[in-house]
Amino acid sequence: MLTRALVTRALFRPQFEALKQILQNLKTGAVTVTDVPAPVARRGFVSVRTTASLISAGTERMTVEAGQKSLLGRAVDQPALVKQVIQRARTEGVLNTIDAVRSKLGSLIALGYSAAGTVIEVGEGVTEFHQGDRVACAGVGYASHAEVLAVPKNLCVRLPETVSFDAAAFSTLGAIALQGVRLTEPTLGEFVVVIGLGLIGQLAVQLLKANGCRVFGIDLDANKIELAQVSGADAGCGPDDDAIRRVREWSRGRGADAVLITAASSSNQPVELAGEISRPKGRVVVVGAVGLNIPRKPYYDRELTFRISMSYGPGRYDPEYEERGHDYPFGYVRWTEGRNIEAFLDLLAEGRVDVERLITHRFNLAESERAYQLITGDEPYLGVVLRYDTARDLESRIPLAVKTSSPAGVRLGLIGAGGYARGMLLPNFKNAGAEFQSIATASGVTARSVGEQHGFRFCVSRAEEVIDDEEANLIVIATRHDTHAILARKGLERGRHVFVEKPLALNEEELSGVISAAEQSRGQLMVGFNRRFSPSAVSAKELFASRTTPLSINYRVNAGRVPPGHWAHDPKEGGGRIIGEVCHFIDLMHFITGSLTTRVYAEAISSSNQDVVNDDSVFITLRFADGSNGSIAYLAEGDRAMAKERVEIFGGGKSFVIDDFRSTIAFQDGRETKTKLREQDKGQKEEVRAVCEVVRVGKPAPIALADLAATTRATFRVLESLRTGLPMAV
Repeated sequence: MLTRALVTRALFRPQFEALKQILQNLKTGAVTVTDVPAPVARRGFVSVRTTASLISAGTERMTVEAGQKSLLGRAVDQPALVKQVIQRARTEGVLNTIDAVRSKLGSLIALGYSAAGTVIEVGEGVTEFHQGDRVACAGVGYASHAEVLAVPKNLCVRLPETVSFDAAAFSTLGAIALQGVRLTEPTLGEFVVVIGLGLIGQLAVQLLKANGCRVFGIDLDANKIELAQVSGADAGCGPDDDAIRRVREWSRGRGADAVLITAASSSNQPVELAGEISRPKGRVVVVGAVGLNIPRKPYYDRELTFRISMSYGPGRYDPEYEERGHDYPFGYVRWTEGRNIEAFLDLLAEGRVDVERLITHRFNLAESERAYQLITGDEPYLGVVLRYDTARDLESRIPLAVKTSSPAGVRLGLIGAGGYARGMLLPNFKNAGAEFQSIATASGVTARSVGEQHGFRFCVSRAEEVIDDEEANLIVIATRHDTHAILARKGLERGRHVFVEKPLALNEEELSGVISAAEQSRGQLMVGFNRRFSPSAVSAKELFASRTTPLSINYRVNAGRVPPGHWAHDPKEGGGRIIGEVCHFIDLMHFITGSLTTRVYAEAISSSNQDVVNDDSVFITLRFADGSNGSIAYLAEGDRAMAKERVEIFGGGKSFVIDDFRSTIAFQDGRETKTKLREQDKGQKEEVRAVCEVVRVGKPAPIALADLAATTRATFRVLESLRTGLPMAV
């Protein structure tokens, strides 16, 4: 019998609902409102409960229409991507490439990049914002059309009290317009022409008027010209309405001091027109996506300045600014992305810019499919605002598939789902018979997309929810490097089996913590050192199994460049490529020699070129406990057409060559034996099978803890050797 208290709790407990977000399916092009887990406010990020967001009609219409094209149509539009696919097929094999393309096509992408709402949580290291702050948010992949956002702190700006959420939702587009205006360098009283009177053009008109300029608007749509004049433009006309003569008359026969192109067209007409209507030594600034074949004669005869505005302002596309929260010094970079947004919000607060007249439609989030039908249809529109119900209680665990699990099977929980996890780990675990239980990623969109593609039962918001899932008996960690050790340790402390992608840890403290947890856990710790599982490595070990003398191993890696700003180079987040990748090659040497590293010495190149990371081109020599030695030439400055890896092994009167894990040559008794594989095999399939056997039948981990620790510690000593110039004991 139910007590009154139980009945009361049942009746009045919060009804949690899934978080909603607008997503586009890359395969079908369909735009839908989809249930996703909430993104997490990780270090340097802010979680925001969205109240309003703005559909950027030009950008989002192009995105949606591109997604609805056939594969052939997309290939024609993106020839560079086609080249990447062809190159990948050459290096990784046709079948692996086909799987990767299918995975990409089946993914979901977030739409939107300008929103406003209230802070509900701040991540570690964020002191600029607090729970309850009203903020504007910017950024593709961050300020999406979703009920909850996770936004880097430099892309959030606190709202003035008098600015509404609907108005603040325009802030990113306002910053784009403002950056374009700044590049025209307008002065009081100058004559400025704006070509293209969509949302950004309309905002630019108001900003130029606020700056004391005279403004002429040009657009194909007479209604937009009229709206611009209501917003303060002094005159306007269509591009084909004798625009050159009319601008010249309006500018008192002198021509425009500056022309701001905010149109969206593949045509070259806007750039050509801008040249014809400019005065001598005038300025032309392009904000919109237009044809850029600059006609020589008008630009040369008038000695015009031509500039292209880069989105919201300084900081855009810089991961140090946008993702890692490193602001530019105010005294040296006055106007950044964030400070442009701030300035635009101030203009809204002062009433010098008015966006209310630009809003033609408002939709609730549930009606968003109608909104996208509107912007891809023929009905007139301009500003389309989406509104959100902020009173709903949101659920972090989203069911995806109803399945009956096998008590004796492998039930996998995945944390992180980058390209390697999607393209390599998950297909191999599926082929090995694993069942997919729960998935968490930094982005709820990725968790939903990958979860649906691969048949996970649930997608969740936080890594802890995967680790705490009692149905999962194997935790796979495929996040960025800085979270590997802490997540592995948590999983082991919960008694789970843990498979963590390399590297295991970024420093001695992390390594000691995770090894200690593994020693005390009933779960097994496994690390993604896959080369030792390859058929080539197994053949090499068998050839030298009866040796009585040490081995000498030469391992050459044509690693290729990774840009200096990439997260892998960040000492806190990635740890560098020696820790992140050279560990593979040291582990393979441990496997072949059956012995651990005792000493290392390393020397890197020395270059003054800022595009070159010196520690990415390094010679490493290693000494092993059995007397063997090895050298690793890890080289980033070669040509990618060259095969990536070549291993040469010598000892006991025999030699063995591994050529990029595609073929081998064994030299023995004066003869050579060549073996060629059907496709490249670096051991991932066998590695995953071995991991699953640990879970299913209780086998020991395929790599001993001492090996895992020695390999990881050897990479730390390599870095120490580079710093000191001395050999280092391991």
